[in-house]
Amino acid sequence: MGSNGLTSARHDVFHKYIAEKYPECYDPAVPYELLFSGSKKLTDRINIPATHYNEALDITAGKLVLSPTRTYAPIVKRILDKHRSQIHGMVHCSGGAQTKVLHFIDKYHIIKDNMMPIPPLFSLIQKESKTDWREMYKVFNMGHRMEFYVPSEIAQEIIDISEEFNVNAQIIGRVEDSETKQVTIRSLHGEFIYY
Repeated sequence: MGSNGLTSARHDVFHKYIAEKYPECYDPAVPYELLFSGSKKLTDRINIPATHYNEALDITAGKLVLSPTRTYAPIVKRILDKHRSQIHGMVHCSGGAQTKVLHFIDKYHIIKDNMMPIPPLFSLIQKESKTDWREMYKVFNMGHRMEFYVPSEIAQEIIDISEEFNVNAQIIGRVEDSETKQVTIRSLHGEFIYY
């Protein structure tokens, strides 16, 4: 979870008792019916099965949602030191999530058809909020927060640098010329097209 999505995640996952017990934790200008619409208490246990990316985990909902955001600064610095002249773009997937790149392109079609597995936190947010998957990809990073747009020849070197810092990385898609700007996401939850 990136810092930008934290407020939405808290309100989507946690039960309204938090607003009553901790009134200082929300903006009183927000309509009460929009506050804390989920079912989870801070102390509810969340069991996360092991995957290729993580070990099995038993954690409270509070710790899962409110865990610190890890910075990419050391990874980005190393990549820029080595490949700055070959980087065509970098997008931090916040404030527009997987569609944010639309703000920076004109006549390109970004195809994301090899997405990273969705972390359990985002599945929990989707389940609690009942937000459709199309919207989830517009609001949340869904498992990757940083994108580099580079020639395919250096992609593996960038992945290797990231993994030196124990941060998983992979090629998630490609860029094609287009008459208009467009992002296509192909995921286990469907294909979504954004303009």
